[in-house]
Amino acid sequence: MGVTGPIASGKSAVTALLKEKGADVIDADEIAREVVEPGRPAWTDIVEHFGESVLRPDQSIDRPELGRIVFGDAEQREALNEIVHPRVIDEVDSRLRELEAINRPDAVVVIDAPLLIEVGMDKRCAHTVVVTADEDIRLERLLKKGLSREEAESRVGAQRGKDALEKFADVVVANNGTLDELKEQTEALWKVIQADSLDD
Repeated sequence: MGVTGPIASGKSAVTALLKEKGADVIDADEIAREVVEPGRPAWTDIVEHFGESVLRPDQSIDRPELGRIVFGDAEQREALNEIVHPRVIDEVDSRLRELEAINRPDAVVVIDAPLLIEVGMDKRCAHTVVVTADEDIRLERLLKKGLSREEAESRVGAQRGKDALEKFADVVVANNGTLDELKEQTEALWKVIQADSLDD
C-alpha cells in the first residue's frame, strides 16, 4: 500500500499509526536522507551540481539550505529530483524484495512517499492512500515547525494540489481535524486493508 499526500498533510502520522497496527513501513523520506549521506553517489552529484554552499561543516547536506534553493526554483528542484529519486526507488525496491523474501502471508507493507504517484511507485502498490488537509491548515503546521511564512508558502505552492492527487487515490484520508479523528480514520483504513488481505 502506498501512502502519499502534499507537504504537512499528515501522511507520516497516518503511516506511524499503521506501523503501530503492525504494518511494515518503507519511508521514502528516510531513504532519501540515507542516499545523500557524505561520500555516497547522490551526495557527490548534489555537491557537483549545487556547489559546496549546500554542505555543513561536517560535510553532510544542509537540508534547509538545499530546500531554500529547490523550493524557489522549479528547474533546480527537477535537477535534485533527477539525482535523488532513482536511488530512492532502487532502495525501495530492494527493501520490498527483502520483505517479500520473509514471505509473511498476512504482512501489510506501506510505502510512505511524498512523490509516490509522480515517480510511479504507486504501480507497486495494491492500494493508494492520499492524505489531504486544507492549505491553511498545512501552512499553519509548517509555521509551527519553524519555517518562515515565505518558505511555507513556497513549499506548499511547489507541490501538486490535493485535488490532482485525489484522483489517483483508492482511499482519501482528510486530516483537517484532531489526532483522535485521524486515528479513527486510520483504524477504519486498517480494517479495510485487513479484510482485503484475507480475501487475497
